[in-house]
Amino acid sequence: MPNLFQSLSYEPAFESLGKDFYDIVAAAEFPQHVLRFRNDDILPTLGMVPSEVADADFVTTFGQFQGREPLLAMRYHGYQFGEYNPFLGDGRGFLYGQVRGIDGDLYDFGTKGSGPTPYSRGGDGRLTLKGGVREVIAAEALHHYGVKTSRCLSLVETGDSLWRGDEPSPTRASVMVRFSRSHIRFGTFERLHYFQRPDLTQHLLDHVVNLYYPHLWEQANCYTQFYAELVERIATLVAQWMSVGFCHAVLNTDNMSITGESFDYGPYAFLNNYDPTFTAAYFDYGRRYCFKNQPMMCRWNLELLQAPLQGLIPQEDMEFALSQFDARYQLVYQARMLNKLGIVTLEDQTLIDALVQSTLTMLQSIDMTYHDFFLALRKHFRVEWVEDTSAMLPLLTHELADESLAAVEQWRQVYRRSLQTLSSEQLNGVSETLAQHNPDIVPIRPEIEAIWEPITLHDNWQPFYDLLKRIKQSTTRFQT
Repeated sequence: MPNLFQSLSYEPAFESLGKDFYDIVAAAEFPQHVLRFRNDDILPTLGMVPSEVADADFVTTFGQFQGREPLLAMRYHGYQFGEYNPFLGDGRGFLYGQVRGIDGDLYDFGTKGSGPTPYSRGGDGRLTLKGGVREVIAAEALHHYGVKTSRCLSLVETGDSLWRGDEPSPTRASVMVRFSRSHIRFGTFERLHYFQRPDLTQHLLDHVVNLYYPHLWEQANCYTQFYAELVERIATLVAQWMSVGFCHAVLNTDNMSITGESFDYGPYAFLNNYDPTFTAAYFDYGRRYCFKNQPMMCRWNLELLQAPLQGLIPQEDMEFALSQFDARYQLVYQARMLNKLGIVTLEDQTLIDALVQSTLTMLQSIDMTYHDFFLALRKHFRVEWVEDTSAMLPLLTHELADESLAAVEQWRQVYRRSLQTLSSEQLNGVSETLAQHNPDIVPIRPEIEAIWEPITLHDNWQPFYDLLKRIKQSTTRFQT
């Protein structure tokens, strides 16, 4: 049987930009190839029937990298923790190919852990197996929680032994393939600005708008509208992260996609207790990318992108577009938080503000995790709460100090007022909305460690597969 991945119609879209944008590289050779994960949910998007795709197709295509040339290490720079770094680029991956989905959109197959490139900066170009497992979990969880995200197509263990300072070593290695709309980053534009190549900047911008914002392409002010829509997409994305309690941890401009899609999951974490200052990356000593700072940092990254786009988009147009970021963020964030509280919509903006804020204040005061609170609300909600706040989640007040009790009571009163604004039909729909927007399982770090231990000790992958199944089944897909 032919390898169906190698039979796809690949498009040289990024390659067509020219050699100023990439280096041609070769994949590393690995001592073994063991398929640990295949994402059958993605295959129909490519017009493929999962039962017709063999494990060997994944291995030969995305472990041994047979049948594709050229492999392109993409060039980019970026601001990393506030400092500009001109020595970046694909250091342990490459663009394997681009294909058109049955929806008409162009998608990338991008590797991670496939060997050194000119941008490896002395590194081995490898990905630890645990790093691959963690990215699979993050991408699948975010996807099923309604976040616009890249996904992992496959994970192949390669038999290499790696030495890392942040993992017990030697540790196992893997190659992951990321499936996304684009791997073009803010930093791709920043590199061209660094080298003072406005001609290439316009070339790249035409490419981006034509391929990824085609509805704007024929419009006279398409560049301005592109930037405005990118602002809207990024504001929406970070609102999605915040509502599901996700801390990306490394919001450098080389990790910001030009399509507004979330990707590149390293030291990320989902919140345990609600702590606005929670920082997922142990090396983020200044808490630059802590949970509460994510909207601000994404907005700052959009502001930095204005420098490469100057000369193509009027400065005042970009400033106006960016000024809409906060309003868009609040609109999406509050709508999603209302959904998590079981409410589709409220008409009173003052009441919306009070409900969201009282919820966050309470969560910061009680000894219940962020996700457990919403799960408890999902499990125990009763229509009778509209009349009696004393029956409202009595477990919240167990052994609380007076200040925390006051926060709980404040939330109860505001939540009750919110419920009282609903019609009978809307009130009866609260339970369904809670079920749709509050998953049974969220992969906080202990959950991930619990599935990693049997892999390490016994090469037992069943808990990993079970976790992914639970994530997939945990909630109805969000409406974004």
